Amino acid sequence: MEFKKIPLCYLVRYSAVTVVLTFLVGCGSFFKKDEPEYIARVGENYLYRDEVDKLLAKGISKEDSASFVMNYINNWASKQLLLDKAKINLPEDKLAEYDALVDDYRTDLYTRAYKEALAHQSGDTVVSSSQLKGFYEKEKENFKLKEKIVRLRFVELPTQFLNKDDVISKLKRFKKDDISYLDSIGVQFKKLNFNDSIWVSATRVIEEIPPLTFDNANKHLKKSQFFELEDANGVYLAKVTDVRDVNDVAPLSYIEPTIKQVLLSRRKLDYLRKLETEIIDEAIRKKEFEVYGQGE
Repeated sequence: MEFKKIPLCYLVRYSAVTVVLTFLVGCGSFFKKDEPEYIARVGENYLYRDEVDKLLAKGISKEDSASFVMNYINNWASKQLLLDKAKINLPEDKLAEYDALVDDYRTDLYTRAYKEALAHQSGDTVVSSSQLKGFYEKEKENFKLKEKIVRLRFVELPTQFLNKDDVISKLKRFKKDDISYLDSIGVQFKKLNFNDSIWVSATRVIEEIPPLTFDNANKHLKKSQFFELEDANGVYLAKVTDVRDVNDVAPLSYIEPTIKQVLLSRRKLDYLRKLETEIIDEAIRKKEFEVYGQGE
């Protein structure tokens, strides 16, 4: 692609602000290679072209590029000017307070990032089935359900499906031959779920079966219940194999991801506490850290 050189000079004055731009718009970088490294100045503060160049989206038009750059420069200049004014006009005690907050925030960012990196490197993310079961048995009273959950198998048929009775019979019985048959004609179904070993929330079931609502869910979502519902979009056949109601203890398989996350979080906290202790102990041994007696 042939580059077209477009000389463009913007003069933006915000008090002591001077901005001069001459740039090249094309397929490559928004700025010319031989331009100065900075594209704007506020007092002794400079905005460098690399800072803006890396923010430009690939394929952006020259008009959008020019608009984005100027908006970015103006926002940057405004912040710099306000910061300069703040340093001049705010009381010294406020400036000292904010500087301390900034230092604390910077320290927290660095130390948190370092600890996260160390925790990640430890790589201890395996939770055994015995650990999951042990935690579940110990804390199961804290895992009461807030909504009904069910296990079921269901299919959605087109409204004019011819062999509905066969599907109903086999979905109810669900022997090996029945499963093979249903699998063989599964492409004719609009939706299907034959895995009735997985617990799902009543809300999720209602989302998948529109004629099923929160008002009629208790009628249809009962253990061993078979139901048939229909709307303009299709016919919904479902066999409920198990149910847990609100305030029942959640099955382990349903909350296993939650328990795993809890155990990993606790493990991570223990690791970080141990790390902090070891760092302090090492610093004391090397006489890099000392605590002087109060009142001395």
